[in-house]
Amino acid sequence: MPSFRQVGEKQLPHEIIFMSWSPKRDLIALVNKAGEVLLHRLANIQRVWILPPNENTGKEVTCLAWRPDGKILAFGLADTKKIVLCDVEKPESLHSFSVETPVSCMQWMEVTEENSVLKSFYSSEDESSVLLPRLPPLPKNYNTTAKIFSEEKSDEIIKLLGDVRLNALVLGGVSGEIEIYAYGMYKIATITEVFGSCLGLCLSSDLKSLSVVTELTTNTNPEITYFQLDTSLLSEYLPEVTRMARKFTHISTLLQYLKLSLTCMCEAWEEILMQMDSRLTKFVQEKNTTTSVQDEFMQLLLWGKASPELQALLMNQLTVKGLKKLGQSVESSYSTIQKLVISHLQSGSEALLYHLSELKGMALWRQKYEPLGLDAKAIEDAVMSVGSFILKANELLQVIDSGMKNFKAFFRWLYVAMLRMSEDHVLPELNKMTQKDIAFVADFLTEHFNEAPELYNHKGKYFNVERVGQYLKDEDDTLMSPPSTEGNQWFNFLQNSTPLKESPLLFPYYPEKSLHFVKRHMEAVIDRCLAKPADVIGRSVQQKLSIPLYCASESEDSCPRLISLPSLWNDKSQNLHYVMFRMRESSDTKLFIFRQPTDVSRSVNKAFVAVEFGSPLNSSASENPGSVHYSCLDARFYEDDVLTLVLRDNNEPEGKDRILSLLPLSSIYSDEETDFEFIRDTVKRLEEQYADIPSRTVSLESQWRVLENIKAHYVSVNGIRKVASVLSSNLRHVRVFEMDVEDDGEADEEEEEEESYSQDVTEEDLDHSTEDAQNNGLEARDVREDSVEY
Repeated sequence: MPSFRQVGEKQLPHEIIFMSWSPKRDLIALVNKAGEVLLHRLANIQRVWILPPNENTGKEVTCLAWRPDGKILAFGLADTKKIVLCDVEKPESLHSFSVETPVSCMQWMEVTEENSVLKSFYSSEDESSVLLPRLPPLPKNYNTTAKIFSEEKSDEIIKLLGDVRLNALVLGGVSGEIEIYAYGMYKIATITEVFGSCLGLCLSSDLKSLSVVTELTTNTNPEITYFQLDTSLLSEYLPEVTRMARKFTHISTLLQYLKLSLTCMCEAWEEILMQMDSRLTKFVQEKNTTTSVQDEFMQLLLWGKASPELQALLMNQLTVKGLKKLGQSVESSYSTIQKLVISHLQSGSEALLYHLSELKGMALWRQKYEPLGLDAKAIEDAVMSVGSFILKANELLQVIDSGMKNFKAFFRWLYVAMLRMSEDHVLPELNKMTQKDIAFVADFLTEHFNEAPELYNHKGKYFNVERVGQYLKDEDDTLMSPPSTEGNQWFNFLQNSTPLKESPLLFPYYPEKSLHFVKRHMEAVIDRCLAKPADVIGRSVQQKLSIPLYCASESEDSCPRLISLPSLWNDKSQNLHYVMFRMRESSDTKLFIFRQPTDVSRSVNKAFVAVEFGSPLNSSASENPGSVHYSCLDARFYEDDVLTLVLRDNNEPEGKDRILSLLPLSSIYSDEETDFEFIRDTVKRLEEQYADIPSRTVSLESQWRVLENIKAHYVSVNGIRKVASVLSSNLRHVRVFEMDVEDDGEADEEEEEEESYSQDVTEEDLDHSTEDAQNNGLEARDVREDSVEY
């Protein structure tokens, strides 16, 4: 008898609340009540990795979804209101973003509709990869939180963007808010057309409509309602939406790159600041003289003689060896900051200018892009803000260049002075100081050793030790020592030319502001530029259908909705939305199926069907053939035309005998039988009319199996990989099956089945299998299974 072969089974220490098969690989993602995200391989449910909850991301996972290519896993967190995109290769976050309200369900779908414009766009090479230099990776020795741009993962931007084909992450919130993120990163729609907490949603692959099931709490039991929303604007402007989303995603990625580059610069600067500032502050607090530190050092420079206090500071606290080490550290840090500005800030900003300029060109094509909310004026403002950021970065380069000259002269002079104090031998080449060197030291003392207590809100006197830090401190918007523009011919020319001073062609310049301030200003302007399309597209979405289905039972177990009915499915071949649900208070034995065309202008016959389950055809049960024998516990679409069911034997008082079965839709929507068409009363809930819904009793055919020694309740399937996993009612016992094999115990027949299975696998699947085999050695070593899990 054709059956399903069991390939793995496991008892888990924590209750599983979500489970989802990868769309491309033999991997299943699990989430347990402890907040852990686990990835397991098909064979023996072997663990690949585990991502424990942490304070940075969150602990309360509320939803889970795979990207269509199976390379990224997304999950939502209620406690921190974050969405995390996780690398499937390693348990680490590639990208995360915040949402206003906790997300209760999500779907990550791929657009399948093709047209000539999109085909040429998909096949064409991204010009930015040809015209722009490759962004250099960030140094891996800094504690940047994101791993996207690290040296060992320099191609993660490409991995995050994925395929050129548009995919969309759809998020449903607990208060009815729905957001659509292109490529899982850029928000292209904010929808507020539904009411209640979203239990499930499904955006059609042709982008024409969005189906949502919500739970609205009223004075009585929570009411489950189905909504269909018209998203035809996305469908009509699919090529434009794809281009715009791709461009916006590049921009969002570059903003994160600039942010992380600035973080690396701050870390390089903080180290030298702590060393120098702490030592000078200690000297000020302990010295008894009334002279200033600047005067003390100036006296040493002019007369070659230091006061006892200064000599004690230099010889006891700094020491000759410490000064040499400090000088090398300062020079190295300055050099690092300078390289980061040139190679990272400037190259990232230029790439940002390129993409924004292209976006402005798109916005000027009003016929194509104005309906999507692209605003040329807002994009022009964003271009100007990036120009201001580039100007400020160039100003920082000049300050660094000047500072490095003065620092080198100062440390060299002080090193020689301390060698003399210790009566050590001074090399002749060190002993020579030109008038220019003395001027550098004097400038350094004048600029940096002025007492400036207003720099910090602390007791005691601190110093403006060096000027680079004022550009990098996030808490200060205004520069304490802005560069002097006196004598600058360009500034004088601008001040004397009113037309040029007010010209829109010149980037705005903020001489008194820090680099962090200009960066935040740039981010705010670009965010406003990127936010408008989401509002415009969201307002275009209209509610076309609302059907109150039933009131949820108070006695129904509070189970995560991802592994319980109702469930939604998008039939790509027929462009239909399916909703499967039970109405326990009305009929415990029936599974209700509702289908609706994705095109809101169309209608479909047999929209509502109630299915009951009779005895298997070869069963020895005494009931008459066709009599109701089973009730459905869980149901999922295995393929577009096949259901996977977990059934319970109604004749068993404890309900121990459970059956896993595949059921073709053709046995439900048979053309041979002529059912009367159900006419829904729009005033009533569907459960009040359930007796009028056409009912069909189906008998299980050959594709079923009795599930022994497991009280199965929930099922998760992947028709592409032809696998299924069942979960027990206590949420701790998992069993995995391959679904299209001959399980008669004969090895030779099993090999024949495996050969036929391999022929059905696509080339992409074979590539993934090869990749899995290559990674298996590494991943198997990482598996650490506790004995309690077996």
